[in-house]
Amino acid sequence: MSLLIRLVLVAAGLIAALFVAQEAPNFGVLQAFIGMLLIVALVGVLAWLRR
Repeated sequence: MSLLIRLVLVAAGLIAALFVAQEAPNFGVLQAFIGMLLIVALVGVLAWLRR
């Protein structure tokens, strides 16, 4: 489970780095926001596939 979360946060960090410099004060907030969006999208896709 922690590996899945780590992979999501790495992906969120890569996506956030496209929009904001990593040294920016709000980088962590943007990374967390994108991570939550990725998790919601993953849960949505899984729910749609199991329908």
